[in-house]
Amino acid sequence: MLAMLVVLVVSGNQTAARDKSARILTMGDSLLAAHSISGRAVSDAVEKALGEQVFDRSVAGARVIYGLPITGAMGMKIAKQYRTGKWDWIILNGGGNDLWFGCGCHACERKINRLISNSGLGGEIPRLVANLRRTGARVIYVGYLRSPGVGSPIESCKDEGDELERRIDEMAKADAGVYFLSLAQMVPFGDRSYHGFDMIHPSLKASREIGKRIAEIIKQ
Repeated sequence: MLAMLVVLVVSGNQTAARDKSARILTMGDSLLAAHSISGRAVSDAVEKALGEQVFDRSVAGARVIYGLPITGAMGMKIAKQYRTGKWDWIILNGGGNDLWFGCGCHACERKINRLISNSGLGGEIPRLVANLRRTGARVIYVGYLRSPGVGSPIESCKDEGDELERRIDEMAKADAGVYFLSLAQMVPFGDRSYHGFDMIHPSLKASREIGKRIAEIIKQ
């Protein structure tokens, strides 16, 4: 428990008072939270591209499905990262940790079905997105980086990741206020520069590029 609390404290998500005029909120896991301590996370890249504040609540290790109440309230449950505000946009990701930690490579189909149904209209992810949409915000759901095909411990999860994101894409197609940003084609085969040393999390280069792509959606 102590180790988990330390992760939450150093994850870099913003807990200080924000500018009340901020209109963009970020929620999710380490794809978005990586490099937040150094001020070079995805949200920082979005801020730079748009010239306006992004309020980042993402937490490394966070999941969509999470049952522990205390750490869940601190942000390990992605839905609990939400803060009331007049948000125009909510940048969101999640589901990877649920599969990586939650199914142990033995029950992925069952876990994916809990996260999001085959049609993309049922499950915990669509429920979370629907709740966020009721606030009036538009939602950008960000997909995950793919392995470059060399040295990644999540290479065996590719098929499950692709299926998860196919369903998320179907969810987005059903609501004009939801945008799915796929990162499936971002990483060239054999190119390690988009991943950190663990070959799972985004490098500084990848965080910048993801932020730029998010900003382009908002600009449009």
